[in-house]
Amino acid sequence: MRTMGKANVLISGMKGLGVEVAKNVVLAGVGSVTIQDQGSAEWTDLSSQFYLRESDLGENRALCSEKALARLNSHVRVSACTEALNQDFLRNFQVVVLTDSSLEEQRWVGAFCHTNNIRFIVADTKGLCGQLFCDFGEAFEVRDSDGESPHSAMITHISKENPGIVSCTDEQAHEFTDGMQVTFSGVQGMTELNSCGPIEIKRIGSYSFSICDTSNFSEYEKAGVVTEVKQSKTLSFLPLDAALEEVVRDLDLLVVNDYGKVEKHQNLHFGFRALHEFKQKHGRLPKPRNQTDAELLVAMAKQLSTAANFDKFDEDVVHKLSLVAAGDLAPVNAFIGGLAAQEVMKACTGKFTPLKQWFYFDSLECLPDQEDGGLLTEEACAPRSSRYDGQVAVFGADFQEKIKKQRYFLVGAGAIGCELLKNFALIGLGAGEGGHITVTDMDSIERSNLNRQFLFRSEDIGVRKQKSEAAAEAVKKMNPSVNITAHQNRVCPESEGIYTHQFYSGLDGVAAALDNVDARVYLDGRCVQYQRPMLEGGTLGSKGHTLVVVPHLTESYGPASSSGQKAIPLCTLKHFPHRIEHTLQWARDQFEGLFKHSAENVNQYLSDPEFWARTVARGEVEAVEVLEGVYANLSDRPQDWTECVTWARIQWESLYNNDIAQLLHCFPPNHVTSSGLPFWMGAKRCPHPLTFDPANTTHMDFVVAAANLYGQIYGIEGSRDHEGIQKILSGVRVPEFTPKSSVKIAVTDEELAESKERKEEGEQLEELELKLLSLQLPSQNFRMVPLEFEKDDDSNFHMDYIVATSNLRAENYDIPAADRHKSKLIAGRIIPAIATTTAAVAGLMCLELYKLVQGHRRISSFRVAYVNMAVQYYVLSQPGRAPTFTVSKTSSPGWDVQFSHVGTGLAQSCFKLLKGLRVRTTTRECRLWCYSQGRTSLVQYYKKKKKSKI
Repeated sequence: MRTMGKANVLISGMKGLGVEVAKNVVLAGVGSVTIQDQGSAEWTDLSSQFYLRESDLGENRALCSEKALARLNSHVRVSACTEALNQDFLRNFQVVVLTDSSLEEQRWVGAFCHTNNIRFIVADTKGLCGQLFCDFGEAFEVRDSDGESPHSAMITHISKENPGIVSCTDEQAHEFTDGMQVTFSGVQGMTELNSCGPIEIKRIGSYSFSICDTSNFSEYEKAGVVTEVKQSKTLSFLPLDAALEEVVRDLDLLVVNDYGKVEKHQNLHFGFRALHEFKQKHGRLPKPRNQTDAELLVAMAKQLSTAANFDKFDEDVVHKLSLVAAGDLAPVNAFIGGLAAQEVMKACTGKFTPLKQWFYFDSLECLPDQEDGGLLTEEACAPRSSRYDGQVAVFGADFQEKIKKQRYFLVGAGAIGCELLKNFALIGLGAGEGGHITVTDMDSIERSNLNRQFLFRSEDIGVRKQKSEAAAEAVKKMNPSVNITAHQNRVCPESEGIYTHQFYSGLDGVAAALDNVDARVYLDGRCVQYQRPMLEGGTLGSKGHTLVVVPHLTESYGPASSSGQKAIPLCTLKHFPHRIEHTLQWARDQFEGLFKHSAENVNQYLSDPEFWARTVARGEVEAVEVLEGVYANLSDRPQDWTECVTWARIQWESLYNNDIAQLLHCFPPNHVTSSGLPFWMGAKRCPHPLTFDPANTTHMDFVVAAANLYGQIYGIEGSRDHEGIQKILSGVRVPEFTPKSSVKIAVTDEELAESKERKEEGEQLEELELKLLSLQLPSQNFRMVPLEFEKDDDSNFHMDYIVATSNLRAENYDIPAADRHKSKLIAGRIIPAIATTTAAVAGLMCLELYKLVQGHRRISSFRVAYVNMAVQYYVLSQPGRAPTFTVSKTSSPGWDVQFSHVGTGLAQSCFKLLKGLRVRTTTRECRLWCYSQGRTSLVQYYKKKKKSKI
């Protein structure tokens, strides 16, 4: 970010594509952005240029866009230029982006930039097609090729030989590859490795690899972590003139995004070059749906391909390009603009692998199917002096009237939601009579949203304006004709009284811009139930995906599958952490347990007569744990600030000294298992107790934060006065602790579960009930104050507590500590998000919307997408087919249902079918049947369960 903040970027051309690139680059936080355009706003521009209004027609596009772009990020200097480009002007920039430029201009600017080590990018869109080119010079250093955290693994053994063999724990396979460089830390015995520089490795298997000669090193004893060292690499780029010819011979210069379209994209290369030639000759692009112009363009492109000895020329590809080239579509600009802006960020920072060097994209499958009567005429696509002219040029006037009448439900107004609403406004979704957009989001706007949710401004934060409300107001300014209503409801079972059968029946489709899997699964289930199409998309940093669900044609999102993030075993958290993620999760659990759940349980006990019965019903072991906490919080409640500090000091002793001493009493450092192997080896790091030191910053940070949080839940005012706190600490008497031999510590989660099952707690419950009834409360209205974890408020002690609590535990186990920033990312579960990815994903989603509005029924027309813009990974493929099943009359009374395979959305389909047959059932029973019985007859299932007669 610091490097990018020093970069000066020029973006030439302020039509829809140029403003999309500029918006993303300004949000990213470069030093300055200069937008250049000599042209004036036209009707066609309003189809995709979201900062132009009808009142701007005839005005310079750059000047009209300057103020709006500057408001996106006060840290970025934005200026406009209306003069022609020249060499002296170009020298002021580190990155130059050309959009809406002639090939002649691209050639001379590209040559100048290559010679002067200025990063050069060309971005262009024509209707449903797009082009991207990058030249970052002859020696461009990539500092971090993928942006992923360095891989690491726990060591179990290192052999003393040439080469040395490193064995890792079998907890999970290591992710090291041949040629990677690694460093070692925490190795005991063979300590020479800890001071070695990066060592190159050679992979042997999933749990081992070889390193350098270790035969003269000391014997390996135990422990150690091996960590990847990220390596930079230098890339060389061809200048534009050379790359124009070389891409035909060298496919490595063409980044493929849809593997069925390799040759099509080679043909688009000649098609785009022919468009430049056509425009230079005729002073315009081919007219929409004009067959004469199309034939001329095909002839030009064919001549270029022949001169390049390209023998796979496809006339149909260039012909279709000609028919749509005059179009200007917001979704295509959003996708190509997102990619181009990401390349700008790479050029500024050296982070992520840049595009090398050509990228072509098309979504020609969006066009109406001629076999289904979808033939468009030149008259239907002619301009009408309308804000939708750029879209009418591609899909015709009838389509525009149809999309204006659509009724859509957008769930989520965050990063993707903002981008979708922008696209919806530009394409005219719900902007006609009968058309409507309903957007719902229960969140308010936070400052951290502003780097990617571009419909919001800083002034929206102070008034605590809801996202959906602010977003709806913003898109109405873009297109006053849009009919939109903002809700602040969560879409969940509790809101089914609002989002009813009647509501969904009145929709043409649903768009999901959600940030969690559970919500997606629920919304998908509703769409399956009411047979409504759904557009779904998500991002994670530079990664993104899109999914289109078409009733009875494609598979739905379906039930939640296990994510890539595995849950940390409880025993690892409680006793055997070996990564900073473990100590941070433990710290979060401590926070939730001490300052949230404990207070909530007390308040429920005091106010809810059913709390006792409900708690006991959870099982005696859990009930005793909860009720002991309630009793402790009520009987030992602090009376003043001094008692809060005393509690915090005793907490410190318990967590970082006593608990560790007890663990080492049960499992001493030299403890061996029944197999004769050391207990403390591999992922089990042997801890050591800490001794409290008031001069130690981290020790005091814990006491200050814990005491203040403890005071907050009891309504006692705290303090940051370290001198005063140290004075209180000097008078605290810490109880003596002696480890107990009777304590049994579970080593695995299975042992932990078994130990809970063995406990008999009946008598304890009775004792607790009596003790609680005998308590004297300060007043009948006494309540505690549960704390909701809030990572972004630096004054509330929440992150202070998490950082100190985690790092002290890390010190117990010799785990490298994490600074506040890293701790905040992990403990706050912050999902990395950038504007470039969200823009690209929203663009792809809206291309699928075009197909839904037209009523496409061929599965080959639809696309699901998976992208990782950090490493040039773009995969567009056909969605999976919807699962099918048959219903047939059987010889016995009733119906026999056989499913071809258990697929997505099956439980909901089963439930609907049984309801139609008047069988009493629940979705839960259907789900159990679907996922356990497979192809078994429903008749047999219900007879067996005696649930009902059919």
